[in-house]
Amino acid sequence: MQSKVISVVLGGGQGSRLYPLTDTRSKPAVPIAGKYRLVDIPISNCLNSGIERIFVLTQFNSASLNKHIKNTYHFSFFSEAFVDILAAEQTPNNTTWYQGTADAVRQCLYHLVQHDCEYVLILSGDQLYQMDFEQMVKNHEDSGAEISIATIPVTAKDATDFGILKADENNIITSFIEKPKKDVLPDWKSEVGGDMSARGKQYLASMGIYLFNKKLLFDLLENNSRTDFGKEIIPQSLVDHKVVSYQYSGYWTDIGHIHSFFDANLGLTDNIPEFNLFDKRPIYSRARMLPPSKISGTTLEKTVIADGCIINASRIERSVIGIRTRIGTGTTIVNTYVMGGDRYQTLHELTEAAETGQPIMGIGDRCYIKNAIIDKNCFIGNDVRINGGPQLKDGDFKTHTIKDGIVVVKKLAVIPNGTVI
Repeated sequence: MQSKVISVVLGGGQGSRLYPLTDTRSKPAVPIAGKYRLVDIPISNCLNSGIERIFVLTQFNSASLNKHIKNTYHFSFFSEAFVDILAAEQTPNNTTWYQGTADAVRQCLYHLVQHDCEYVLILSGDQLYQMDFEQMVKNHEDSGAEISIATIPVTAKDATDFGILKADENNIITSFIEKPKKDVLPDWKSEVGGDMSARGKQYLASMGIYLFNKKLLFDLLENNSRTDFGKEIIPQSLVDHKVVSYQYSGYWTDIGHIHSFFDANLGLTDNIPEFNLFDKRPIYSRARMLPPSKISGTTLEKTVIADGCIINASRIERSVIGIRTRIGTGTTIVNTYVMGGDRYQTLHELTEAAETGQPIMGIGDRCYIKNAIIDKNCFIGNDVRINGGPQLKDGDFKTHTIKDGIVVVKKLAVIPNGTVI
């Protein structure tokens, strides 16, 4: 596998649907599960599958993503393994930024051509899943495919957000439509198996994971202006090339909206979560030399707590608490993702805050927080009440944004004592 495949992870566009989490960072750099970044998911899937040559293509708000990758993925000097960043750049032959998924790969072909490989695996940087790409490569070879697309059954509600396809009895894709309208959906139902069909998942969706024969990828991208895989490259390849569906049956979610990001994180607290953090195939991330978390007087119910926290809360229920989080006494947190902090405040800073009545980094005393996402490095004072839910209207404010009833407190926000949201 190591010599056959090179992987390209797409850093994504502006990520406006995940605002305000993407206000100062790209989608793949958004913290997930309290200690990882989204980009760690595709990279870990590659490394666990024996794919150790990985390019990450970045463009928007890429500074924190670049820093994370630089500080995280180090390999032996005697290995050919690498995780390299390819930032969008203007050249004498190209004066534009990436115009789409296919255009992003096209602009980086001159980096790929320097490496010997048979296949190029193209991945998204903003999805949550665990997948063995070695099986996908084997299926690609056994079926004689020129292009393989990882697919997953979805419901009619979700189908309008994805590329939907139909395949014959040999899993050869015969037709493909990008984000179909609701009125044409009945014509796009597929045989997906009894279990999936019983759950209403009757449409076969592209996961945005593509495996190309290297030569064909170059042929499809060179000397043309097609910019997108889903809208142009894939549909137009069905006539002249063998495009095969590789159906995946495990957990997979596209982190495209605040509500999907929120649900994916809180889902990690389930007794048997669909995404298994405790799998023998690890998720790799930056190694931080943090102390163990210290918890005092707190009732914990279905809660995931990362390293380095100091927690004196009264109760935490169905929540994810990220690295270096401080939570004061008498505080209750329910259905909330707290991302944590990038540093600890010094004793001098803590003393000064106490003397001036200013909030410290973290969550203060006697707070009640429900249905919220607390971004990194927030200063939430004492007696603050944040009660998200359907009763709240969507809106964007100085310190927070409300989307789908979820209150997202912005990075570095200061919420004064006694605030009610």
